[in-house]
Amino acid sequence: MHILERGFVDTLSPWRDAHAATIAATPSGLVAAWFAGSKEGRPDVAIWLARQERGRWGEPLRLFEGRAGDGTPLPCWNPVLHRLRGGPLLLFYKVGPRPRRWWGMLATSEDDGTSWSRPRRLPDGIFGPVKNAPLELPSGALLCGSSSELFGWRCQIERSEDGGSTWRRVALLNHPFASLPGGFKANQATLVDHGGGGIRALCRTKHGFIAECWSEDGGEHWSAMRPTEIPHPNAAFDARRLACGRFLLVHHPDASGRDRLVASLSEDGRVWRRVLELENEAGFEFSYPSLLETADGLVHLVYSWKRRRIAHLVLEPSG
Repeated sequence: MHILERGFVDTLSPWRDAHAATIAATPSGLVAAWFAGSKEGRPDVAIWLARQERGRWGEPLRLFEGRAGDGTPLPCWNPVLHRLRGGPLLLFYKVGPRPRRWWGMLATSEDDGTSWSRPRRLPDGIFGPVKNAPLELPSGALLCGSSSELFGWRCQIERSEDGGSTWRRVALLNHPFASLPGGFKANQATLVDHGGGGIRALCRTKHGFIAECWSEDGGEHWSAMRPTEIPHPNAAFDARRLACGRFLLVHHPDASGRDRLVASLSEDGRVWRRVLELENEAGFEFSYPSLLETADGLVHLVYSWKRRRIAHLVLEPSG
């Protein structure tokens, strides 16, 4: 694996804090979104979006702001893009004063991100994919790795059979109190398709490692959560199965912090070998990676670069 291209989605812009990027492919080019403002959690933090035009990123657009019911400004959080097979482009994001009190929002685009529907609030207790893209199952159902922080960190699986119009919560994956048997402080479940109905949920934790749960029936029933042997800080990561059958994980290489970002490959999704160092600069943050494999077999990666800009890398998996 090697890096074909390295650049940025965004131009240098007036925001002081840019974070939590997401990326999707459309027939007319790539689309990326992130949140940005003066500082994470402040009311001026909005969802920004950029579209790739003729292979180059266009100027970022301040797309959606957060508002309470009375019009009070609220921060936006964690956008997630996903284009349905043959359908619209979906943009999930969160609005609320803090993660414990946020709610899920969903907007759609029929023209590859040029224009958007009015965002609508998801049902109470449904947040949509909270960090990484959902799995679109062969049936067309969307399976989302989500989480709640209202009564401690808790991972949950959500499902929509109709492209996001209606929802149900399928499962809770962990007990939020780590002091109790089976308890983990875990959130941001990332779903990885292992084929034949097998799905692995990899979860961020506060324990210095990534945790996992397994489903063998397409996401309806899940095993108990358990630790993996993958060390990791309290930070986001992304993983997916590539078209070639191998598995790719973009993560921090140890539990010490967010100043290094690496790529690892696996033949079975269980045993990983580190193949590429993407960033390494002490004292700075490179975090919240988001992966996309396009039809040409290339992998596009976006992530927060020093919390000021959104980096975009193009990777050649077989190189």
